[in-house]
Amino acid sequence: MGQFKTLTAADGHTFKAYAAEKPGNTLAIVVVQEAFGVNQHIRDVCDRFAEQGINAIAPALFDRVERDVESAYNQEGIARYYEIRKTLTKAQVLTDVQAAADAIHATGIVGYCFGGTVTWWAATETTRFKAASAWYGGGIYEDREATPHCPVQMHFGEKDAHIPLDQVDAIRQRHPEVPVYVHANADHGFGCDARPSFNAQAYAEAQASTLSFLRQHLG
Repeated sequence: MGQFKTLTAADGHTFKAYAAEKPGNTLAIVVVQEAFGVNQHIRDVCDRFAEQGINAIAPALFDRVERDVESAYNQEGIARYYEIRKTLTKAQVLTDVQAAADAIHATGIVGYCFGGTVTWWAATETTRFKAASAWYGGGIYEDREATPHCPVQMHFGEKDAHIPLDQVDAIRQRHPEVPVYVHANADHGFGCDARPSFNAQAYAEAQASTLSFLRQHLG
């Protein structure tokens, strides 16, 4: 359904973004990639949102360091991510997120893994969005003292060793206004059907919650 566009950020950086738009859709979101690039899974996520009535765009945030990154879901892919993150800054990421939002007039944001953390940054460091849904964002705990400027919801997996439940509890205690969902028997990446950790039930619950949340606050 979707296609890649070339966008220009406020600082002049040009980068790719995958946009899925369907005639008649009136809502739009930014979809923020995992640690593995704007791969087939993230493109599928965008297409799925568009089919469900919400146009979606996924900026290739790693283009500032290395273009066209699509890493495998393995240790090599994770290592590649950490190398890219040594160079990529929060300010650069948010500049590109806002450029993507402008490209399709998006007022919501949803992110996964690395993108879950970026979603929290977008909610707390900018005033661009009306709603934010963060899925298993491992860096949210470190930035939990930040204050969101829009409604936020979060989704975590009960069995996620990368984000232990004591960290989830700390986030919940710091932000009682934020709905924090912990999905039973779900591991990190439970929403990605390209990973062994995919959990169909947890995905269905989190996706239904996210769609309802976005329609409530964006509509």
